[in-house]
Amino acid sequence: IALSHMMASIASAAAMDARFSSFIARGPPRIILGSSSSSRRQIMNELAAQYRFSYDIKTADIDEKAIRHDDPHQLVLALGRAKRDAILAKLAAEGASASTSGLGKGYLITCDQVVVHNGRILEKPESEEECREYINGYATAPASTVGSVVCTNLESGKSCEAVDVSYIHFTPIPKEVVDKLISEGDCMWCAGGLMVEHPLVVPHVVRIDGSQDGVMGLAKALVLQLLVEAAEL
Repeated sequence: IALSHMMASIASAAAMDARFSSFIARGPPRIILGSSSSSRRQIMNELAAQYRFSYDIKTADIDEKAIRHDDPHQLVLALGRAKRDAILAKLAAEGASASTSGLGKGYLITCDQVVVHNGRILEKPESEEECREYINGYATAPASTVGSVVCTNLESGKSCEAVDVSYIHFTPIPKEVVDKLISEGDCMWCAGGLMVEHPLVVPHVVRIDGSQDGVMGLAKALVLQLLVEAAEL
């Protein structure tokens, strides 16, 4: 069963690769990533290099704390949609000031992520103490990342969305490592203070059930899938 599941996953990934390559072959698409996250830019850079496309960055600048939901799936989708709407409004205003009609052709990708641990939704830590509490807790039970991707066709207005969930199993992270992570400061900008890609954290990751790019905030498979769906291919 495990082997057949693996073979099916490989076949599915190959089929999506072929569909996305056809999408790119139609001509260089205009793609906008609605995120200022360095890890999401890293992932998009990898996709852009692999499939030979370029992309721009726009930020939503919304009050994320004003949007609440007890269900992490619904929360990240609501935040992804809110970021989409804010950036679409910015694009429309820019078009109006440039005396152009509509938003033009292209695709907008927005996303959000939370960490869920022991039934709690963890967002970006609000203090060093909270970040330390989050990181120290990961050895007691696996943490999961719940991340949304919302892709919008700027010309048609069609919007496609999905949620990726991955699970991370840790060994205890030593105090000196936690102190170093917090002193560097980057973890304060990550949901749950979680940075599985950090060289100091990598030795303490037992395994990831899911994908590392999903854990980092932007699942590549969803980006490819939703761009193709938004393009109505």
